[in-house]
Amino acid sequence: MLTARYIKENKEKIIQGLQKRKFKGTYDLIESILALDQERKVTKTALDNASVQLKKSASQINELIKKNNQEAIRNAKLQVKSDKILLKKLATQLYVLENELTDILYEVPNIPHAEVPEGSNKNDNIIIDQWGEIPKITAHFLPHWELVEKYDIVDFSLGNKITGAGFPVYKGQGARLQRALINFFLDEAQKNGYDEIQPPIVINEASGYGTGQIPDKEGQMYQLKDENLYLIPTAEIPLTNLYRDTILQENDLPIKQVGYTPCFRKEAGSWGKQVRGLNRLHQFDKVEIVQIQQPEKSYETLQTMCNYVRNLLEQLMLPYRVVKLCSGDLGFTAAFTYDIEVFSAAQNKWLEVSSISNFEAYQAHRMQLRYKDKNNAIHALHTLNGSALALPRVMAALLENNQTQSCIHMPKILTTYTGFDRIIHIV
Repeated sequence: MLTARYIKENKEKIIQGLQKRKFKGTYDLIESILALDQERKVTKTALDNASVQLKKSASQINELIKKNNQEAIRNAKLQVKSDKILLKKLATQLYVLENELTDILYEVPNIPHAEVPEGSNKNDNIIIDQWGEIPKITAHFLPHWELVEKYDIVDFSLGNKITGAGFPVYKGQGARLQRALINFFLDEAQKNGYDEIQPPIVINEASGYGTGQIPDKEGQMYQLKDENLYLIPTAEIPLTNLYRDTILQENDLPIKQVGYTPCFRKEAGSWGKQVRGLNRLHQFDKVEIVQIQQPEKSYETLQTMCNYVRNLLEQLMLPYRVVKLCSGDLGFTAAFTYDIEVFSAAQNKWLEVSSISNFEAYQAHRMQLRYKDKNNAIHALHTLNGSALALPRVMAALLENNQTQSCIHMPKILTTYTGFDRIIHIV
């Protein structure tokens, strides 16, 4: 969340940043925030003055009692009563104004970093690097939704029977491959200094506000309405919210966390080939990495996290490309994002498997996440996160890219996790 103070001190920068995002109603929204903040400050000053006056009136009563001046005492008590009424009125006004200001600040997205390219949608994103050899497609190549049926490793119809579309059942070697990928990703994260966390997969409303899913993506989350709780769309939410309302010490930084969770998303996309099979699901598994870092080090950290994800894909021998998101495709809370996409041979398309984002201080302000430096000064922190990795599309690319007419070969790095080096049809 952008603070009212920051907006006031950087008004033109904020307006330019929101315009770069193609955010509608920018100027009127900023003017409303500044006017509301000014009204809040005036009310706060009046409240402080009323509080001082109440204490003064109350102290006068004691002096008048000593002098036994009954009429003056009655007048003083009436003044105290009047001061209390005014104080309560101003406190209520301030409470309402502060809540209105918070609500309107929640509507303002993060400001894009200066190096974010300007653009309207994903067509304006920039490919900055590509790795690996694109598999040569032959006549026998099948898309993964046919491969999983051929080898009986993922069953979409059973998932539809049990729950509905977008909830697949992994079976046999397919289930073992899922577990292998999870363990591989977690082990690699541990080697790179990430502390493993197993967080809840259900969050409360405060956690949703903390990382910015509320108010923005409530429509994409499954809600347990009886208890006002939500199933997580990403482990980013519980992992980052572990430090909500926390003041860290400088020597605690950076915080590096990794967590595996199932993830749940209502909005699984439109109908068609682009969402067939594992391409887009309502429930999927993902390993997430999160870092909390000092502001001056956060962009160096972003590059490190991006390189880490790239290394995972190189070990899996999956061709990938790195995409810098333009301002119009940037997430609501992000200041800068890299998407990493793997090539899916049978579909002849690139599939996003990771988004690595720097939110700068946006989430930290919403969560009241700060740190104390060596001089005991308090500062906001920067938060970052990335998928490392989301499993469905990684699995789809592994199956499609490594298929032969008789089996599907596994990357060497996975064989110690899977216990097999190929997927075969078991009669």
